Amino acid sequence: MWKLIDGQTLACRGWDDEYVVYNDLSGDTHLFGADAMQVLLQLRVAPASEETLAAALQAGPGDREALGVMLAELSALSLVERR
Repeated sequence: MWKLIDGQTLACRGWDDEYVVYNDLSGDTHLFGADAMQVLLQLRVAPASEETLAAALQAGPGDREALGVMLAELSALSLVERR
């Protein structure tokens, strides 16, 4: 299961398929594509498994590895963590 880091509010703004996200815990600002933003918004609602996130992204079997990489990158940015 994955979840947002506790206390993270995900202040964000989007234009087309690009989103600027402010990490209010670290003070960092990030630029994400639509898939990463969809994952973050899904986790804002509730913790979710990789299977649930893959379904939300309509990810095929070959896309599952990319989702794992994305989650690892979001974790390295201190936005999400394994529950």
